[in-house]
Amino acid sequence: MLGWIMNKLRPIEARSSGQGYTAQVMAARDSYISGRRGVAELTATVQSCVSHWEGGFAMADVIGTDLLTRQNMAMIARAAALNGEAVYLITDLGLVPATDWDVTTRDGKPRAYRLSIPEAGGGRTVTALSAEVLHLRIGSDHLTPWIGTAPLRRSSLTGAMLHAVEAALSETFENAPLGSQIVPVPDTGADDMASIRGAIKGNRGATLVIEGVAQATAAGMNPQIGQKPDQLSPDLSRSMTVETLAAAREGILMAYGVLPSLANRASTGPVVREAQRQLAIWTLQPIAALLAEEATAKLGNTIEIDTIRPLQAFDAGGRARALSAIVKTMVEAKEADIAPEALSGAMRMVDWKE
Repeated sequence: MLGWIMNKLRPIEARSSGQGYTAQVMAARDSYISGRRGVAELTATVQSCVSHWEGGFAMADVIGTDLLTRQNMAMIARAAALNGEAVYLITDLGLVPATDWDVTTRDGKPRAYRLSIPEAGGGRTVTALSAEVLHLRIGSDHLTPWIGTAPLRRSSLTGAMLHAVEAALSETFENAPLGSQIVPVPDTGADDMASIRGAIKGNRGATLVIEGVAQATAAGMNPQIGQKPDQLSPDLSRSMTVETLAAAREGILMAYGVLPSLANRASTGPVVREAQRQLAIWTLQPIAALLAEEATAKLGNTIEIDTIRPLQAFDAGGRARALSAIVKTMVEAKEADIAPEALSGAMRMVDWKE
């Protein structure tokens, strides 16, 4: 009875739920740390995709600001491709990249940053408001909208498979007895066998020698019947390494917006041009639009970034035919005394904005 009364008088213990502050911080840090680096970044497939992003942004037309130089655009593209986000401090001298940062938010939007600025003699820490920081994010989710995720983070399984296959092949070509054989020879003395071994042993693939069988075969006439050199090189075709490596590479290329046909050695000019248009229109230009929107909000000027025109990511023949049709239409409208406003309204009806 006394225990029941004590339990009634004991204050109710309050515990935080799984959706509390601690869970959110752990989820944010997990997404941040796991999205920073990946082992697949070491592969040539990922680096070629990053180079495509870097080159596309370096060639982009930037209107409205001098801060987004070609060097800054290339670094922003590389950071976005590998980390999913790029953070730059806006100063009077230009944009300064940050190597690491902490952010405080309100309603899921950044309010202030603590930035680590790289220096030749050692980094320094700077605290800045969100209006002083240019922060590009791609692949953000609803749990951590202030953090971007790289394509490798969003396709970590494919990236891990690509790294595993290339690492296995690297170890195989480094340690496997490639080019080694077992060659049967007739019975002879130990000194002669040592001389034969030393004469045919190479630096890369050692040719191993076994002594002949002591007992005779076929009534003692030929002890070497049925014996032939045996290969020690591993048969990689049975493990489907070629197909697995090709599938992993194609998956990584698609994650970065690069059509796998661009890496096919049998691709011709039209296929390459379509792959370039796909990359510029559906991958680089949307990211450029996000960067332009962020720069417009932080720098105060209306900024436009175009990656399609510099990369020639359009159908030149189709544009020429469209221009010819527009000029012909304008001439006919002028001859028919159609008002320019009516012509503009008609062109907007067929999705011509200007």
